[in-house]
Amino acid sequence: MKGITFPAWHGKHYATLAELLVRLGSFGLGLTWRVECDEIVDPRCAEMERLSADNGMDTLTLLSLTTPFLQLIDAEARGFAEDKLVIVLTEVDSSLWDVRALDERVLTELRRHYPDATDL
Repeated sequence: MKGITFPAWHGKHYATLAELLVRLGSFGLGLTWRVECDEIVDPRCAEMERLSADNGMDTLTLLSLTTPFLQLIDAEARGFAEDKLVIVLTEVDSSLWDVRALDERVLTELRRHYPDATDL
């Protein structure tokens, strides 16, 4: 997997997990997600972890749990196509996003939206 990293904050705007999910476009729609949160900052974090147990959750369920605004602290969302890990979104200390993906096109699209992204 190749990866990029970029600041979670752009001025006063925080790039949320929901925003990243939307930026994935059709690539993200068919994925199954498993989420782990090191810090439970909102009851939705516990719900994401609960739904991640067993078979994981679909993208629309994850999106519904991350909107409206949810700022994560040290969390990881792993996206699977069937049983194959294809993307990892890691929020680092509420200040950075690290994104690793098998498909380089996903990283290219995210670089377009976050021009300050650098390679991992």
